[in-house]
Amino acid sequence: MAKAKSVSKEDKAAAKQARKKASKERRQQFWQAFQMQRKEDKRLIPYLVGTFVLVVAVFVGLGAVFGSYWLFVPLGIVLGLLAAFILFGRRVQRTVYTKAEGQPGAAGWALSNMRGQWRVAQAVSGTSHLDAIHRVIGRPGVILVAEGSPSRVKSLLAQEKKKAARVVGDTPIYEIIVGNDADQVPLSKLERHINKLPKNINAKRMDTLEGRLSALGGKSSGVGMPKGPIPGNAKMRSMQRTARRRG
Repeated sequence: MAKAKSVSKEDKAAAKQARKKASKERRQQFWQAFQMQRKEDKRLIPYLVGTFVLVVAVFVGLGAVFGSYWLFVPLGIVLGLLAAFILFGRRVQRTVYTKAEGQPGAAGWALSNMRGQWRVAQAVSGTSHLDAIHRVIGRPGVILVAEGSPSRVKSLLAQEKKKAARVVGDTPIYEIIVGNDADQVPLSKLERHINKLPKNINAKRMDTLEGRLSALGGKSSGVGMPKGPIPGNAKMRSMQRTARRRG
């Protein structure tokens, strides 16, 4: 019995240590992200301070009106910090998407980071020029997302849609081309655009579709697209040679 208690204490101590370590890593990551963003975004600190001060000022005013400073001021401080944190996250996200926009692999990276129950298959088809079609299965149905040259990806989209239509039955198939031209969806708005699509199927149907479409993979899947945006200093010719070898 004593041994069991000893083991239990050791487990609790180990779990506590693991939580401390994870918390320390999160703080370090947050600080690194803050430092990087501060260098990129000169308005960051003024905006964060301004947001915090504005929220606190509003609650100080409410405290004056209701005669309850002890209640409204602490609440204002907490909500001010929360508002500043949310603003920070949004500005970091905007910076990340701005840097990734236009780079091969950016759309696949954005899709793989979407929140929610989405089944993402990156680069189910593509070209040696690093054009790619990504497939997403979700409550709307099947979503084909293309990135690359519009003149090339349109034919790829048509081929992939025809292939998928053979096994998905009456499930809707949506087509999206990522870009900034007319009838295209900017990278920064891709997740929002997909989330606005109507919900047509349930989770069980999603599982069935995922199995059927995965079976269609064949040789065209995984055409050598990177699992994220290619850095701006990467040599395109080198990446294209890699894609041709993998394809």
